[in-house]
Amino acid sequence: MLTNHISFQDYYNNTVNFSTANHPFSGDPKHVWVVARYKGSWLLTIHPSRGLEFPGGKVEPGEDAETAAKREVFEETGGVVEDLYYIGQYKVLGKSETVIKNVYFASVKELISKKNYFETKGPKLLKQIPGNVRHNHQYSFIMKDDVLELSLGEVNNRFLHENHTLEQ
Repeated sequence: MLTNHISFQDYYNNTVNFSTANHPFSGDPKHVWVVARYKGSWLLTIHPSRGLEFPGGKVEPGEDAETAAKREVFEETGGVVEDLYYIGQYKVLGKSETVIKNVYFASVKELISKKNYFETKGPKLLKQIPGNVRHNHQYSFIMKDDVLELSLGEVNNRFLHENHTLEQ
């Protein structure tokens, strides 16, 4: 498991610090991102303007990050989270604000078809995450930095024990 902080530049050239340590940047993060699996496939959502991405969003007032992660998966994909595991946390030092997100791995037990997927066009299942995500216009900017690869590596090492990193 990674425990050291890793720093890199994101899609917009902001500095990002990523760590799998226990909440190294905030004990009360205001954002979540969920790497989700359903029946052997990756469960993403289709954001209408950004493209394909894993579900995530803001922690609402009175809500903890774990509850927000489960809610976001359901709202954006119809996925009912069976198990949720903390993967790590990252901090984006943006030009106008600093954002801290918890990253989780979720196994989803069922997908419920919904009329409204709350700011998205619903679920998208993929057997593999393609290796060209950084240059593929179908994917959100959220998927185009090292957080994706680091998170998939951690999920693979801790939970899947298979080769489920980015497709080469």
